Formats: sequence, structure tokens, C-alpha cells
Amino acid sequence: METMQGLKRTCYCGEVTAEMGAVTVCGWTARVRDKGGIIFIDLRDRTGIVQLVFDENTERSVFEKAKTVRGEDVLAVRGAVRKRESVNSEIKTGGVEIVAEELRILTKAQTPPFEIVADSKTNEELRLKYRYLDLRREPLQRNLIMRHNIARVAREYFYENGFLEIETPMMMKSTPEGARDYLVPSRIHKGKFYALPQSPQMYKQLLMISGFDKYIQLARCFRDEDLRADRQPEFTQIDLEMSFVDTDDILEVLEGFAKRLYKEILDVDIATPLPRLTFDEAMNRFGSDKPDTRFGMEIQNISEIVKDTDFVVFKSAIESGGSVRAIIAKNSAGALTRKEIDKLTEHAKGIGAKGLAYVRWVEDAPNCSFAKFMKEGELEKILAELGAEKGDVVLIVADKDKVTLPTLGALRLKVAKQLDLIPKGWNFVWITEFPFFEYDDESGEWVAMHHPFTMPLDEHITLLDNDKEKVRAKCYDLVLNGVELLSGSIRINDPALQQKMFEMLGMTEEEIAAKFGFLVDAYKYAAPPHGGAGIGLDRLAMLMCGSDSLRDVIAFPKVQNASELMSEAPSTVADEQLGELHIKVIEE
Repeated sequence: METMQGLKRTCYCGEVTAEMGAVTVCGWTARVRDKGGIIFIDLRDRTGIVQLVFDENTERSVFEKAKTVRGEDVLAVRGAVRKRESVNSEIKTGGVEIVAEELRILTKAQTPPFEIVADSKTNEELRLKYRYLDLRREPLQRNLIMRHNIARVAREYFYENGFLEIETPMMMKSTPEGARDYLVPSRIHKGKFYALPQSPQMYKQLLMISGFDKYIQLARCFRDEDLRADRQPEFTQIDLEMSFVDTDDILEVLEGFAKRLYKEILDVDIATPLPRLTFDEAMNRFGSDKPDTRFGMEIQNISEIVKDTDFVVFKSAIESGGSVRAIIAKNSAGALTRKEIDKLTEHAKGIGAKGLAYVRWVEDAPNCSFAKFMKEGELEKILAELGAEKGDVVLIVADKDKVTLPTLGALRLKVAKQLDLIPKGWNFVWITEFPFFEYDDESGEWVAMHHPFTMPLDEHITLLDNDKEKVRAKCYDLVLNGVELLSGSIRINDPALQQKMFEMLGMTEEEIAAKFGFLVDAYKYAAPPHGGAGIGLDRLAMLMCGSDSLRDVIAFPKVQNASELMSEAPSTVADEQLGELHIKVIEE
């Protein structure tokens, strides 16, 4: 094994240019091609690959050493840059090569468990076990570099706009925020626990009360919940809070960030102000509070047209306070065969619908699943109202709105993906005025949909006691291509209203004091009007990198069961350590 003594890296591999003359580069061996009298080595670092050349003009000891180089060996090489005879247009340095004059093999690598190439076919489980090798691959390095740049732009933008970066505690009091807390036992305080923060929510509100009117933090957050492709038990959010503002002020700042970020990172111009939809508009048009607005196929309400038909499914849905709604897949009758529609029906039932009615218009006369219940002219009226034509497929759901809308929203996405109807692009949309309460069928009670610090719309405060269904919150989500990027709200700053919110959640005075006493006390000393948001950095990076999984933009991610395959966390600990924490594991 050799050392770097006397050598100093002068540039990165991917930054070598013909004008540089002599350079010293360091990195990992990506590929060796020994042609007998000439040896080519591709050297790789985080910036890319450069080709090294060892030929008849190379000092023999250096040439013989080059013959011993194998994949993933770490090298330091000094040499002269020259133009390549055969240009490789697939890499940045494809027009140059380094004629090696000095070679040092800094460390030798054993054969890796999989080939380290950009388009790896190795299963993800093995790659996650050897994540440090997987991270040498160009796509993951590119992703993590982009994530770094997103974080950099975020800090620069918010700093320039007067925000202060302030850290909040990683070990805090356990408070109810919707998901299970990760708990940290205290050695000093027997039987007591810290919680890892699900978000810095209360601390950033306390900072507003403290007079720091613009706060920003790249905050680590932890939630003990089941994982999905876009969830991890620990994640990062660009967390912010502002004082003396209302909704429009916060949205304007966030739009400025989106515009700056996409221009600087992707050279994409985002038009602002961004479009806005209320929650009710989004649900009625797209069947989702996270609508993908890159394509149409919007939901249409046909209740008024079909209310007098003899089809009992439609009539009973309307009479019970529900609706009959439809989507049209234009020019899809050829692709959406009867067999495919049967699959969509099973999908709809899996979501909660009782069934799926349809019209498939292939021949001159449309094929309708409920035709026998239609009087003369009724089907034609429905199709005309919907704007359906020959070649189209109409999918219809009849039920309570809480079933029809999300079912058709899910079918809309499924059909669009199946038919490849979703164009490329970056469609941002604000979703505002979320319901403050939702009805719990099991308990027969209206329950809060948001954390207890959320402000209702000013004009809806008087509805809190007697008309909960109509109350809307000063909440806002930013959605990009059907993915929620951020969520935020204006916070309550009136102590009396905050007390009322706690009581409406069914909390006793003792519970309020135990869980939120310090915040309640702080409010007695006057809180400014304030609000904020948390931007999911991981999700943002995932979308900007064009990936489908958060694991592709996190250096050391967890898998579906919340374990990390490389280090084998979580793991057992010694009884002695548990004893120090006053904990005993009970075997089930």
C-alpha cells in the first residue's frame, strides 16, 4: 500500500480539460482494459470518469504496476492531459485522457459483491446491504449531489429573505401529533422518556412568541409509522415559520422559493403565482386533495341528469345524500377492453365502492352496463351531457361523496398511467381551505383533521360549536404532479381560542397542562399572528431527480420494516445497558 506523500490532487476526474497540462487525480478504478502494449484505466470520483493511459512511453515500473490494478482499487495518478483520438461523447471528459507518469495504488479492493455500474441489475436488497458500494454508482451520487444543492439553495433563499436558521431540540417532550413517537429512555430520570420530534411544531411557535419573526431549519423529523415508497421513519423537512403574516404572505414566500429552486437547479421557469384550488374544488374535480393536474379526465357530476332514471343504484345513491359521478377516458375504447374494465371494477371495490358502471363506445351503438334500466333517450342525454363520443369509455360511481370522489380520483390516475396519458412537466397547485373537522362514523363525533394549533378561517370561528361540517381551516398544501410537497397553516394566537381547541379535542384541564402546559403559559404573554410550513426535502429531491423512491435520495435509508440492512439496525443491546435505563424487555 502506498501513500499520497509528495502528491496533491489538483482537480477532480470529471473536471479535467485539455487546457490543464499536468494534473494529479485520485479516485476508484471503474474499468481496466489491458490491450497488451497499452493499458486504459477509467478512474472515477464523485464528479465523473477520466481515462488514464499507460503505453510504450510509460516508465516500465509504472506500466508493470498498472498491470496489477483491478476494479475498485483506489489510485492517485499524475500525468499530462492530451486530446483523445476516439472521443467518448457519453462522459464529460470524453475528449481528453491523462498520459500517466506516476501511479500510486493507495489501497487494493477485493472483488465487490456486485458490479458497480450506473444501470445496475442487482436486486435492491443486496445493494442496500452494501450501501457504501451502491453509493459509488453515478445515479446515486448525482441524486445526493442534487439533494445537497436543493438544501444549499433553500438556505441561500431564506437567508436572503431575512430568515434566521435556529436549531430546535432533538429530544423533546412526547406530545400527540398524529403518529407514534420514537421514544428515548432517560437514564437519569427513572421511568421517563424523551421523544424524537415528529416536527419542530411547538418550538417554532415558541420562537415566534420569542420575537424571532422569520425562522428556518433543515429539521430532522421522526415518525413511527408504516412505510411506503414516499415515507421513511426519519426524514428531513425545510421547516419555516413567520410572524405578522396571513396565508397569502406565506404562499408568496414559498412560491418565490419554488421559482428560484427550479431555475437554479433544473433551469426550469416556474410561472407564479401558482394556481390555487380549495379542498372542495380539488375533490370535486380530481377526487384527491393531491391532484395531478398534468392531464384532464376531470370528474363530472351527473346526479341531476340521472336522478329520475329507473336504475336503482343511481336513485338510491342520490336519495341517501350521495351523488353519481363520472370520468371519461377519451379515445380509449380500444385499450380498455371489457376484461380491463373488469379489473378496474375490482380496483374500485378494493377502494370502497360497491361497483363500477360503464359505457364503452366501440361500435355505432355504445355498450352500456346499465342500458336495460334506461328509458329511450336517457343514455344519449347522459353521453351528450358528459361530452362522450364514439371511441370513449365512461366510468361511473354512485355512492356517498366520500366514496365516489376518491374512487374516481384513483381510477383517473390508474387509467391515465395505463394509457400513458400523463405528459412530462412540473404542475404545482396550492390546495387551500381544508375541512377543519371530519366525521368519525364509529364514534359518531366530529374530530379535528389537523394539529390543535391550526386556525379556522376567520369567518368560520362562529361555526365551531354548531356547524362543524362547514368549518374550514387556514391550511395549505403545495402539490406537485400529484405528490404533496409541503403542508402548513396559520396558527392560533388567541389563548381563549387555543383553549377551546384543546377542549374540542376532548382534552381535560389536566391533560392540557400535562401535554401543552409550557405552550399555554407562553400564550399568556402575547403571541403574534403567525404561520408556517414544512417542505419535505426528501420528496422534493425525489421528484427533481426523477425517482420513484425516497431510498434513491437518502444516503442510508430504511426498508419496509424500518430496518437498515447495512448496519442491521435496530439491534439488541446488552442487559447491563438496559438496566442503566431502567428497562426490561418482556418476551412475547
